[in-house]
Amino acid sequence: MRIGELAGKTGTTARALRHYEQAGLISSERAPNGYRVYGTGAVTRVRNIRHLLAAGLTLDDVRVFLPCLDGDLPTARPSEKGLRVARERLAVLEARIAAQTEARDRLAAALGQRTPLRGR
Repeated sequence: MRIGELAGKTGTTARALRHYEQAGLISSERAPNGYRVYGTGAVTRVRNIRHLLAAGLTLDDVRVFLPCLDGDLPTARPSEKGLRVARERLAVLEARIAAQTEARDRLAAALGQRTPLRGR
């Protein structure tokens, strides 16, 4: 299938697919006209990549999951390495959230707010 068809079947964009390919997460062959051609297994692989990205992982993090990207990833038992990467990413996200919360509270205090800004 060509890149537009794969994008449509996976709810992503051709640009994202090219990015995944550049990152080594998916691969294609070239048709004689130069178009990228993907195998049918690319649909599962891209959906799994998107699942991991939606969970907060980065493309670099997703590389750890390469051996299992072609299966039913959401229901598969995670490997120890996969769990380690996920825990490390969670720690990074929690640190960022804490830093943003502190910045919000400092700004609210500077503006004379008694409670942190929420939903404004």
